[in-house]
Amino acid sequence: MSGPDLDPGAPSREEMWRQLLTAEHRIGWQRRLRNRIPSNPRCKMCAGPFGGAGGRVLRLFGHDRWSKNPKYCGGCFRTLRSNHGGAEIECSLLFADVRGSTSLAEGMAPRDFTRLMGRFFDTATGILVDEGAIVDKFVGDEVIGVFVSALATESHSQHAVHAARRLLRETGHGRPDGPWLPVGIGVNTDVAYVGSVGGGLDSELTAMGDAVNITARLSAVAAAGEILVPVAAAAKAGVKIGGLEQRSLGLKGRSESTDVVVLGV
Repeated sequence: MSGPDLDPGAPSREEMWRQLLTAEHRIGWQRRLRNRIPSNPRCKMCAGPFGGAGGRVLRLFGHDRWSKNPKYCGGCFRTLRSNHGGAEIECSLLFADVRGSTSLAEGMAPRDFTRLMGRFFDTATGILVDEGAIVDKFVGDEVIGVFVSALATESHSQHAVHAARRLLRETGHGRPDGPWLPVGIGVNTDVAYVGSVGGGLDSELTAMGDAVNITARLSAVAAAGEILVPVAAAAKAGVKIGGLEQRSLGLKGRSESTDVVVLGV
């Protein structure tokens, strides 16, 4: 039950990462198995639990929370630090952004706002991990998920859309009394660079590139209860576009408009 070490027989570091991220590498089935063991919080990469009886057992095999980067277990962080690099692959991305968080914070006690955001992050993390995503990071009032085929299967685009819809439902969108937190989401499927970035104890598994920037821009302009998906990405996810609202958006920093489909719960 060691960390997800890369195949030393691969011809290059990039090919090793490509194998890890896109093949049915053992981290895939290990992650699905560990996700069935309660409880949260979990390792960002292998989904091994840090708490509960499962966490106590995994600690015996070196999967305790890494003290210098507590988002990872010791085995996975050693893999990231010793195999620095990545590969350009097709992946799916989800950015979920709380709408009007500044106004919410202004009207609430700091402790209550912190609890509210903690509930959102816990809810989002549970859904993303369950759908096979890497929970990339929390940025202010936003959560980011990266779906690669080794973890979310070749249907990662469908899992990303499904996760977005689940997140809207779990935050109360579609209910008569409205959501307990207003959330707008951007989802995209395209080629991005996925791998270990940063050095030493600051290593992170993340995604970078134009596809990531587009997804971030979509989440920024999505209204509460909306999921914005580029038309091409929606087609890859098997979304039946006919009859759905479509928009042509001029996103910040892009010279051409982006055609998107608008989804809800």
